[in-house]
Amino acid sequence: MIHVVDAANISQYRHEMEEVWRLRHKVFVEEKGWTDLAKPDGREIDQFDTPEAVHLLVMEGGKVIGYSRLLPTTRPHLLSEVFPHLCEGDLPRGPRIWEWTRQAVAPAHRARGTSRLVTVRLMAGIVEWGMAHGVTSLVTMMPLMYLLPFLDTHFRAIPLGLPTVIDGERTIAVRAEFDTRTLKRLRAMRGDATPVLATPMVSEHAA
Repeated sequence: MIHVVDAANISQYRHEMEEVWRLRHKVFVEEKGWTDLAKPDGREIDQFDTPEAVHLLVMEGGKVIGYSRLLPTTRPHLLSEVFPHLCEGDLPRGPRIWEWTRQAVAPAHRARGTSRLVTVRLMAGIVEWGMAHGVTSLVTMMPLMYLLPFLDTHFRAIPLGLPTVIDGERTIAVRAEFDTRTLKRLRAMRGDATPVLATPMVSEHAA
């Protein structure tokens, strides 16, 4: 299941969030080589991990195996503060538009196509959460090679600018709208029409 962690319940998820910070460091610093994010304690936390952030944790066997972060575009976020050059014209903002960043899958869950299964579950969770909170679109950046597979999930992605090489990858910023058709497609890809968000969303390690 996917647990949604925000300012209201993060105190119940101290153990799981420690796993998140270390997973992010493993993926983005040790594997991708984003050395600017390196921390001596092996925990990747940035200036956008504020009380406004929403964290989606894929849990299996009591462990975090996948992760995504959502940020409100009404406040500073990665695309507005660090990568504004990826966008031509005004960056989409508003209460119905959130930023999707820090997508990560644990190394042990990437073999034989399982990474895609975890990713699809995360995407379904994002859409479920978004539809429950009046969110209709995301802004995000991705390697250009991921754009066609992303469109296959029935997100309607609109490029915000031209592809730019970042850390050796051609990267593009997009605004991606979603609705019930997107959720239906993601459920078909999972082969399961049941919701992915845990209810009630309570940590197994909560006191």
